[in-house]
Amino acid sequence: MTLLDTAPLDVLDAYRTCEFVTLGRDGAPVVWPAAVRRRPDGTLLLTTSLAFAQKALNVRRDGRVALLYSDPTGSGLNHAPQIFVGGRAECPDDIMTGPEGAEDYWRMLFARQPHSRSYLAPGMRRLMEWYYLRLLITVTPEQVIVRPPLATLSSAQPATGEGPVASLPGAAQLARYQSAVLAACDKTGAPVLARTRPAATRAGFAVTVPSDFAMTAGPASLLVHRHDERLNHMRNTLVRGELRQAGDKWLLVPDTVVEPMGSGRPSDALRVLRRTKRATARYLDRRGLARPRVQWEAFRALATPEPARTGR
Repeated sequence: MTLLDTAPLDVLDAYRTCEFVTLGRDGAPVVWPAAVRRRPDGTLLLTTSLAFAQKALNVRRDGRVALLYSDPTGSGLNHAPQIFVGGRAECPDDIMTGPEGAEDYWRMLFARQPHSRSYLAPGMRRLMEWYYLRLLITVTPEQVIVRPPLATLSSAQPATGEGPVASLPGAAQLARYQSAVLAACDKTGAPVLARTRPAATRAGFAVTVPSDFAMTAGPASLLVHRHDERLNHMRNTLVRGELRQAGDKWLLVPDTVVEPMGSGRPSDALRVLRRTKRATARYLDRRGLARPRVQWEAFRALATPEPARTGR
């Protein structure tokens, strides 16, 4: 039995994504959505492309991480409990050019995100090569907490309470969602996560958290993200700032808004492709490495659905 067995594993496995937080160079928690595969030994496997390698670089500097399973979109579950996992991560500097060692992860991804199979078409390979050059991140759980789902709001109740303050960075983005994930640190500096409903005030975003959430004042962030039932049409926004205590309340005072996939404009896709190509080249150049060759056929073998068997 592993520590992860204390969680409802059928629920954990059904989640299509989770929120994954690492610690930046300055100790600030940085959280993004991620697809995760549970391994039989009780560890969790994530991957990140060279184009978005900051998660890997953070892990190599400080292995303390956390995951929160809190958005059950696509899972088929109603009122799914939230699952928080705190632990330690490792990320070797081995660039994976094929699925070897992570076959179950890629089978899961191709099945749950069917549109990603199109990236393997010969005409798409030049554009999407960066997507398949990956680093593997393995998380060993050290803490597991199961929380009830966040109560559903009626459509008449905005997540930001009395309405966003126009001058507050991130207010417009957060107002589009009924909840967000707060990433902060506990008194030891380890990252913690909780889903909350930020309310915009003139001083910042007021947040409430569960009783087990041992946060302290300091750098923090709010993540909002969405995807459809097939992990398509993804959007995510990170609002970074400082968590402060104001009387018996907590405020996230924002200073930066990050939208890595753009804000939904038609030109965003082209801009993202250019940025991912430059970021991949930069990762390789800094290590004096030639561009690896993607094992396209090995990926295609995993992405091709097995033909249905018919009886006679």
